[in-house]
Amino acid sequence: MIAALAHINMLVPPNTLHLAEAFYGDTLGLASRAVPKLQQDCLRWFDIGASGQQVHIAFGPAGEGLSSRHPCFRLESGEALVELRRRIWEHFEAGGGAAPMEADRPGDDDSGAKGEEYPSRFFARDYAGNRLEFSL
Repeated sequence: MIAALAHINMLVPPNTLHLAEAFYGDTLGLASRAVPKLQQDCLRWFDIGASGQQVHIAFGPAGEGLSSRHPCFRLESGEALVELRRRIWEHFEAGGGAAPMEADRPGDDDSGAKGEEYPSRFFARDYAGNRLEFSL
C-alpha cells in the first residue's frame, strides 16, 4: 500500500542547477539538502517543510513545449499562499536567469480551470518551463 509521496522529479536544462537554487530555494523557500557525492553536478534536492517529501531537480531533455503536467504544492494558510504568489510575481517581474517563465499576477484570476470545486490557488512556470500549482 502506498503511504505517501516521497519526491517529485523536475527536469531542467543542463548547467542550470544554480538557477534551481535561486528559484526553488530562494523564491519558493524550499530548503536545499545534500545529494549523493557522485551526483552533485547533476542533481539538486529540496525538502518540502518537515514532511519528508522532496522536490528533485535533474537535467533532462528540452523541447516538450509547455506541458500541463505539474505538481501541486499545498500551502499552510491563505496568507502563505498570497505571500508566495507575491514573491513569485516579484521574481517574474524582476527577470533574470532563474525568473519564472510565467506567473499568475496577485489579485488577478488564476490561470487554471474555474469552478466552485477548485480551492484558492495559482500557477507559475519555473525558469525551465515546468508548470507548478500552489493551493490551500
